[in-house]
Amino acid sequence: MNTVPASLLAAVALAAALPAHANDEAAFAACLQELRGEARTRGLSAATFDAHAAPLAPDMAVVGFLDAQPEFTTAIWDYLAGLVDDERVADGQAMLREWADTLAAVQARYDVDPATVVAVWGVESNYGRNFGRRPLLQSLATLSCFGRRQAFFRDEMFATLKIIEEGHVDPAHLTGSWAGAFGHTQFMPTTYQRLAVDFDGDGRRDLVGSVPDALASTANFLVKAGWQPNQPWGIEARLPAGFDASQAGRRAKRSLAQWQAAGLTRADGGALPGGDTQAGLILPAGPNGPAFLTLRNFDALFSYNAAESYALAIAHLADRLRGAPAGFRTPWPTDDPGLSRADRREVQRLLIERGHDIGEVDGLLGTNTRRAIAEVQRQFGWEPDGRAGQRLLQRLRQPD
Repeated sequence: MNTVPASLLAAVALAAALPAHANDEAAFAACLQELRGEARTRGLSAATFDAHAAPLAPDMAVVGFLDAQPEFTTAIWDYLAGLVDDERVADGQAMLREWADTLAAVQARYDVDPATVVAVWGVESNYGRNFGRRPLLQSLATLSCFGRRQAFFRDEMFATLKIIEEGHVDPAHLTGSWAGAFGHTQFMPTTYQRLAVDFDGDGRRDLVGSVPDALASTANFLVKAGWQPNQPWGIEARLPAGFDASQAGRRAKRSLAQWQAAGLTRADGGALPGGDTQAGLILPAGPNGPAFLTLRNFDALFSYNAAESYALAIAHLADRLRGAPAGFRTPWPTDDPGLSRADRREVQRLLIERGHDIGEVDGLLGTNTRRAIAEVQRQFGWEPDGRAGQRLLQRLRQPD
């Protein structure tokens, strides 16, 4: 679950505003006929394809998501500020209480701790509140016919049809991300086929309508990805003066004893544990920001969504659900920290008070909000980059 840059949001908004051209529709219809033939070779019935795929129209906006090249990536302090805020921690702790029995049963079977499972749930769908609104088959069929990686998306489309044919999930509830992830913990359809489990015993693997199925499937995913019970995901570290940052890298494993010999300590100055346990070193904001020695469980989290920022968000949220404090011992190297979702909603309300039509106050900094931010930044004499940080929030709170 990554924050979308303003440039990408603008590109996709433009694509969404344009209807599919007649030639796109003709090409899509021809592609569906090709897919219908391929579906039979994949073991799908013609009746399933005709009922659920044949009536589809292309959604060309998803091609914009696939092909637009972002001009910048979201700063790690912005990314984490919105994903691991006090609101998500409080909601996660409530989920730990509400689903305590189920989580205990999941841990008994898979040996993945409740905080980690709930952290994935929180980041992926905000505990079931945000599944994504795009009809899965429409998105996947479009991406099967247009843009890059068509073979990949065809596999996902046929997997979705198989899920429907086997009766696991109500087709009307198969909505998700533009790329095809769905359910409480946002599995791709082929991942669902490999790793989803029926934990509530009703004969279906329903990651949309069954929280137990979703939580157990997530634990099963992590186990298959190499999860090690009763081990931490990593250690916040302190680098020695003059450290050569080229030694960093999640895959550049060394033993903790070797990192200790290289002069690294815990972030509080205490000694590393030493030993033969292998760890990589990541520096999400460079050598002047927090440093983390990442162990095998971090790699398991990384495999869920291949981004170090994502894995760090899951790991940090899980720690906070266990009672760890907000933030890290080493601060991010910025004088303008990121905003929580509550802060972002306040920014939106203050923009509306200034006369900007940004739509709903939802804490999601989409195209309209970023455009309004850029306008007020120009008024303040700042660079109009559309970014919302603490500096902007404090300035908006001041009367003109």
